[in-house]
Amino acid sequence: MKLYPLFAELSGRHVLVVGGGAVGERKAAGLLDAGARVTVGAPELTPTLRQWAEAGRIRWLAGRFDDHWLDEPWLVIAATGDSTLHARIVALAEARRLFVNVVDDAERSSFQVPAVVDRAPVTIAISSGGHAPMLARMLRERLELLVDPVIGSLASMLADMRGQIRARLPDLAARRRFYQRLLEGPAQGLLRRGQRGLAEAVTERLLASADGAAVGSVVLLGAGPGDPGLLTLRGLRALNEADVILHDRLVSTEVLALARRDAERIEVAKQAGNHHTTQGQIHALMLQHAAAGKRVVRLKGGDPFVFGRGGEELEFLREHGIAYEVVPGITAALACAAYAGVPLTHRDHAQSVRLVTAHCQGSIDTLDWPALAQERQTLAVYMGTSELAVIRQRLIGHGRAASTPFALVENGSRAEQRVITGTLANLVERAATYRVSSPALLIIGEVAALAHTLAWFGTPPLGADPVATSEAVAA
Repeated sequence: MKLYPLFAELSGRHVLVVGGGAVGERKAAGLLDAGARVTVGAPELTPTLRQWAEAGRIRWLAGRFDDHWLDEPWLVIAATGDSTLHARIVALAEARRLFVNVVDDAERSSFQVPAVVDRAPVTIAISSGGHAPMLARMLRERLELLVDPVIGSLASMLADMRGQIRARLPDLAARRRFYQRLLEGPAQGLLRRGQRGLAEAVTERLLASADGAAVGSVVLLGAGPGDPGLLTLRGLRALNEADVILHDRLVSTEVLALARRDAERIEVAKQAGNHHTTQGQIHALMLQHAAAGKRVVRLKGGDPFVFGRGGEELEFLREHGIAYEVVPGITAALACAAYAGVPLTHRDHAQSVRLVTAHCQGSIDTLDWPALAQERQTLAVYMGTSELAVIRQRLIGHGRAASTPFALVENGSRAEQRVITGTLANLVERAATYRVSSPALLIIGEVAALAHTLAWFGTPPLGADPVATSEAVAA
């Protein structure tokens, strides 16, 4: 059986639900949302249905089904669980040319109630013909993740501008090109930020120059630490809308695989001590592609605003009049600590956490070492693998105990993750023994000892004796 898709206008129209149980309540709720005049026929009602009846939201026909119940409705839903009664309702409805849905009985139903993704006024309906409703629900769950909630706001704005758009572009093909350019432009981002006035102004400018050049934009997107499951929903949408992706070397292939297949991918290889692409060249690439009307995603590992030069890039884009937005990512300190089983704060051991970078000798010299050496805090050190000896020397020299635990998390959240533990006293030696390499996050503080007892992901921590680290925490 192949169904014909149909969206019914039920506002103010009478719909009958036969059955006052939980299923009937659920069906009545959906019909009320659509503006229907709902009548529920049943001997008894759920407490909610009874409240609706008392408040006048629905009409209640108390008692067992009677033929005259079918005299007024446009649609009928049978939800009693009584197959004999359902067969009677179907036969009577057919005689009156009424469409009827029998809950969980596709063969008897003349219409199906689909699984729905609601982005009002946009509605996406999924039907399995009534034969595999769980499959339809699973597809709905996936679409809920992929369809941006702002689509509803965009549709509402376009409804208000429909007359203006049709007057300016009477040709259907021209309107199609306009809508394509609109979807590729910054209007959705402005609506997402609650700036409808600006979104309308952008749309009007685009409409006024309907035959002009496309408008480009840039999204600064945090890719997270590597596990594609940690990418945000907004980040996933941005990757699927991108024409060009400028990505760092350390962005995982699994995250890149989520992007639009035909998007142009350009690696702007940047890592500590090995800058193949300068920041100036990255700025130039963003400008070049955005000026050509492309949707550019600047994809960074972790979060763009945590040691990622995101602020510099926004300043450049603003200076050159390029529309932009920022989609945060899960930064390495949060992800690596979580995947290593290390709580960054713990009421018994650490009441604060500091994020610092040891990218080069110059940045190390600007750090407040007396403050960093204080106890009862956690240090999360980014890009510090080449400066471990200096970090140890400065911390111990400013009063941090040599017995303070550490955890080095290499390739955090990825399948190849390794966690190396020990104390400040043997930090350099442990890293050398296990040949720790970038990307790796260094966590220093009493909480690092918990990596052995709370580890849950990947291989067990390497290096320190679990008993010794537990004693360090207790101390």
